[in-house]
Amino acid sequence: MKKFRAVLSYVILSASLSQAQIKAPHFKKVIYIVFENEDQRDVMSNTYYKSLAAQGVNFTNFTASIHPSQGNYIAMVAGDNYGINHDGNVDLNVPHLGDLLDTKNMSWKVYAQGYPGNCFTGSKKGKYARKHVPFLSFVNVTQNPTRCAQIQSDAHFFTDWKSNSLPDFAMYIPDLNNDGHDTSIDFSANWLQKNFDAAFHDSNLMKDTLVVLTYDESTYLGGNKIYNVFLGPMIKAGTENSTAHSHFSVLKMIEDEWSLGSLNRNDASALPMLGIWK
Repeated sequence: MKKFRAVLSYVILSASLSQAQIKAPHFKKVIYIVFENEDQRDVMSNTYYKSLAAQGVNFTNFTASIHPSQGNYIAMVAGDNYGINHDGNVDLNVPHLGDLLDTKNMSWKVYAQGYPGNCFTGSKKGKYARKHVPFLSFVNVTQNPTRCAQIQSDAHFFTDWKSNSLPDFAMYIPDLNNDGHDTSIDFSANWLQKNFDAAFHDSNLMKDTLVVLTYDESTYLGGNKIYNVFLGPMIKAGTENSTAHSHFSVLKMIEDEWSLGSLNRNDASALPMLGIWK
């Protein structure tokens, strides 16, 4: 009997330790908003962007992957830029974050301003640009109508957010004006503040939600150091993180938090994002 009790105690202790080692993710949803082509120091000179950095985690040593834009968008969700050094249409047969999410029965969607719908794969229409929607670069999305339907215009984004209908992982891609590509840092900041600031300060909307604000790349003279800020109730507000991070680091963080596994590209070797959670 003593031996049985000893074994039972060991099993209970082992189970308790195992449960203690399994940490719940810090967030349940991610909203990823991407802006265009500015140096970190110039973005931080804007009052609104600077105020958001002070409210969240400001990654002060964050670099993009490549020039020009498209390879960086692919890097965000594929763990590699796959040598894409141009902004022309590409059709890659490689794994990506959407595959990892699907395997775990988790949802993902892209809300792209001006997107024409119906799996439009043209390079541009109005102020919409395909190069800024990374999932359209993967053939297992564009050749699958069900998955391609997960690329939508932004028309229902705020309705989905307010009704708790956002997917687990959402990318919000502003158009070429609102992302600053064809305008300026101040223009994009004014647009972001007007459309998102109330939501950023709404505790019901932000509950369990991590917002990633990032630029795709710097100017060609900016050393590819870019603005990257996390917002959400689970992060240590006012934190500055000076570790060398990149788009691959954010991907790794999402993979790790949600136990998705790895794409085994640059995400596998990216440094973990430490010291940012409450």
